[in-house]
Amino acid sequence: MPQNSANSVLDPGVSTAGDAVMARLHGKDRPLVMGVLNVTPDSFSDGGRFLDPAEAITQAERLRAEGADIIDVGAESTRPYGDAVAVTADEERRRLEAVLPAVIALGVPVSIDTMKANVAAWALDCGAMIANDVWGLQRDGDMARVVAEHGAPVIIMHNRNAADPSIDIIAEIAAFFSRSLEIAWEAGVRHDRIMLDPGIGFGKTPEQSLACIARLHEFSSFGMPLLVGASRKRFIHSVTPSAPMERLGGSLAAHVLAVENGAAMIRAHDVAPTVQALAVAAAIRRAR
Repeated sequence: MPQNSANSVLDPGVSTAGDAVMARLHGKDRPLVMGVLNVTPDSFSDGGRFLDPAEAITQAERLRAEGADIIDVGAESTRPYGDAVAVTADEERRRLEAVLPAVIALGVPVSIDTMKANVAAWALDCGAMIANDVWGLQRDGDMARVVAEHGAPVIIMHNRNAADPSIDIIAEIAAFFSRSLEIAWEAGVRHDRIMLDPGIGFGKTPEQSLACIARLHEFSSFGMPLLVGASRKRFIHSVTPSAPMERLGGSLAAHVLAVENGAAMIRAHDVAPTVQALAVAAAIRRAR
């Protein structure tokens, strides 16, 4: 089973760097912050800014300096509004080849944001530690096998092809998670290497996205760390009209409340403000 080169610096008894990340999540010392790095021309808020490898690596260095615990690298837009351009696995890997090894070399745990099993396998072989699948192991039938064979932690995110305002979104997500977990366990993915993400904005109305954050604690019954990525999402615009790059305040509010409601990891574009907001919120809680 492939192992990560960072193993030698881990505490005794921790077999992979992925195990170290999961141990911190389960330990709940503090919420972890995952910094977003999109090497795409069409991501919803920063498409094209980091398509150039040099710009992408500089941004990864910035995310590390700002306090990112994990850097999430994606090379295909999965923006949740139905207008992202699908790319082939070859193109996705081509975008990653000039960036991913250099980001891994920075020493921060890296997750690969992909819905393709062969891209995930290549990235994990390169030293990425976590697979982040926006279709929760339900789109590519080989994804669960790849994750299990690499012994990698996996983020299972809820998704839908389109929003349906008539459904009970919390019940829908819970049922989706249950199906994904069956797939994971049948493939041999360990229970303690799974994170769950309700998929804010993906196949949801703004009201449903708000409900996911407000009722996040209901997913704690699965007994797995919860990840929330509300950064710059369109539901913020529904509350206070704003362009994606103008949604920092809304992103911070959503993420602070997500942690209050049980999130163990936050996925954010703006790492430094997020780290600061979560630290201040934690200090206030301790002062109660």
